[in-house]
Amino acid sequence: MTHLTVNAERRRALQLLGVTAFSWALAGRYAHAQSAAVQGPEQLRIGYQKSPVNLVILKQQGVLEKRFPGTRISWLEFPAGPQLLEALSVGSLEFGLTGDSPPVFAQAAGKDLLYVGAEPPKPDSSALLVLQDSPLRTLSDLKGRRIAVQKGSSAHYLLVRAVDKAGLQWSDMQPVYLAPADARAAFERKSVDAWAIWDPFYAATELAIQPRVLATGRDLASSNNSFYLAARPFVQAHPQVLRVLFEELSRADRLAQEARKDAIKLIADFSGLDAGVVSLFIQRRPSSPVGLLGKDTVADQQRVADAFFKLGLIPKPVNVADIVWRPDARS
Repeated sequence: MTHLTVNAERRRALQLLGVTAFSWALAGRYAHAQSAAVQGPEQLRIGYQKSPVNLVILKQQGVLEKRFPGTRISWLEFPAGPQLLEALSVGSLEFGLTGDSPPVFAQAAGKDLLYVGAEPPKPDSSALLVLQDSPLRTLSDLKGRRIAVQKGSSAHYLLVRAVDKAGLQWSDMQPVYLAPADARAAFERKSVDAWAIWDPFYAATELAIQPRVLATGRDLASSNNSFYLAARPFVQAHPQVLRVLFEELSRADRLAQEARKDAIKLIADFSGLDAGVVSLFIQRRPSSPVGLLGKDTVADQQRVADAFFKLGLIPKPVNVADIVWRPDARS
């Protein structure tokens, strides 16, 4: 077989595996036929929340347990990204998914972790909500108001963008830092005036009490990126495992796109959410194969970090690129 034929077969295999989002540098280094064995680690602890469609499908189908039969795989659920990354940074996880803000706070706090992958932006999947009878009609009405938000979450940056677009100062309103379940309770009993939140909590609240949407991520130029992060020792020891993870996550995304009913059932069965809620938040979610972080994504994330530092919400500036994994360089 000629060198050109080998390369052609490799490209066709990668396309079938749905990993075209990978850079060719990664593909060239790690790609091989699907049937080839990949040595898994002794254990793989994966942090997840209710919203990551690709990870939930993998968990429900037991895919990784089949790909790594000799690996003890654990799935650990967290209410939001900050809690997940704290566990990752202290060695309680190897791999997990969060929104844009949690890694910024973790990096500013000196946590040793790496961005290893990303999904495409989901600007329609987060929103700033008010109740139907709220007097708040525009973003400028946030002045002097109490806004519920999970500190360090993607919704935190959404609120930063809302305040900026309104022409207000951060000190003009009062953030009330609450985890999603507590925030919804406070929102419904009118202990707060608005709530910055993401799916599926956004979708569940939308269907249950029909709040008004003051602004979405799209309105506020907030990409609402999703990032896969991993512990540095894990990345250094098992880069080939990341290839398999991304391959299977991208395959799970195809199921979410092409077999929507099956995906909704898997996610509803896992999360306990109503199928209508799952259907709504998946409708807002674009196709989300997993790939390495490109320059535009890194630049977008740097804007998030710079915004938090400018407001004094993180103690020091951070350079996002410093903790972005590059397979063709040393981690």
